[in-house]
Amino acid sequence: MGGTVVDVSDTVLTWGTVEQSAAPPEPAPVPLLWKALAVPVVLATAAVWAAGRRRNRFARLVRLACSGRDLPPATLVQARYAVRAARWAAQLLPMRWACLEDSTAAALVLTVARRRAEWRHGVALDPVRLHAWIAGPDGAPVEEPADTALYTTTYTPDGPTRKAQP
Repeated sequence: MGGTVVDVSDTVLTWGTVEQSAAPPEPAPVPLLWKALAVPVVLATAAVWAAGRRRNRFARLVRLACSGRDLPPATLVQARYAVRAARWAAQLLPMRWACLEDSTAAALVLTVARRRAEWRHGVALDPVRLHAWIAGPDGAPVEEPADTALYTTTYTPDGPTRKAQP
């Protein structure tokens, strides 16, 4: 039976508690062009999310997030603008919008801008939780809270080390 074994590094026990700010952070500035790109992209991401069988939703969103995998890498600034713009546009939707949809939309905004960032999915323990994000050129999560460092990457189909096909 084939499969991938993921080595999960030792974690610090938190007993399920991480301090969170009670006030939402001030929105970071996003150029108008990035916002204009994000609105149709977020709508397209929501359409892909809603289309088809629920059990295939993750696979559909991953394929969408990886659609620009052969494009040149985005700069850190471009990746930040894409994440911020996707989050800004998602506020307009009357639906559940979490990290999977958010990271997919941000990756797709970069695709429309003819760039890409590494899309990642990971797991953290104590308690077990999942998270999705995009990583910048240095591999660090873009526009994510510090506790994203607790997640071990389990799936990253479009990493920057992937060789482009001739």
